[in-house]
Amino acid sequence: MAQGAKPGEGGHLPAKKVYPWIAKTRHSTPGVSLISPPPHHDIYSIEDLAQLIYDLKNANKYADISVKLVSEAGVGTVAAGVAKAGAQTILISGYDGGTGAAPRSSIHNAGLPWELGLAETHQTLLKNGLRNRVRIETDGKLMSGRDVAIAALMGAEEFGFATAPLVTMGCVMMRVCNLDTCPVGVATQNPELRKRFKGKPEYVENFMRFIAQELREYMNSLSNEEIKQAAEMFEYDEHERDPLTLLSAPKLFEYMKYANGAVDIDFGE
Repeated sequence: MAQGAKPGEGGHLPAKKVYPWIAKTRHSTPGVSLISPPPHHDIYSIEDLAQLIYDLKNANKYADISVKLVSEAGVGTVAAGVAKAGAQTILISGYDGGTGAAPRSSIHNAGLPWELGLAETHQTLLKNGLRNRVRIETDGKLMSGRDVAIAALMGAEEFGFATAPLVTMGCVMMRVCNLDTCPVGVATQNPELRKRFKGKPEYVENFMRFIAQELREYMNSLSNEEIKQAAEMFEYDEHERDPLTLLSAPKLFEYMKYANGAVDIDFGE
């Protein structure tokens, strides 16, 4: 529904970045700003969202419908409505994530940290008996295995990375994405600047392996009792949850044993 870095707005592609080939693809005019995607004028209530989810399911009955919500006060109530509307995944997006397609006025003083929205969403769904209906994902500048561990204890089952993988691909955080002058060819359509891009998929793959390794080390350092205490701190009730989620203490304990080489677990790689 929105991006945590700029709640309530679609992606804004500044006029300088609308090259002829971009305009042709978008059936627009070169040099004219674009909103991508536009605001959802067909959604003004949970009922409207439920109808959209229903239509999407009719278009593809095998599709998992994910609804992205901005981390803010009251997001738990909205998430409860989304769960009742039939979505399979709820993504809680924090304010601190990067965006290279927005005016400056859109990215300041908007949204909250992902930790606050995630905790509220998880607890609200638990209290309303809805937690086992959906998966919870979070993003908003997750940077390390420690962040993943904290998000898991707060209720997340899936984790989104963007800024850190961009850095591994060569991004130097110049913060000029909206000006089309990226010096390393990441956030630009300028052919000359794009020649400077040196990133490779292997860099991101290696980064994610380090994230997984750090997460295993953190879990290995915890005792089973400590994990249970942390789960109780966030009002985790194992009987309200899908038994396959990462947050359950037994599952985390299995991962800890994996880190010690005691068992072999298929991570789906």
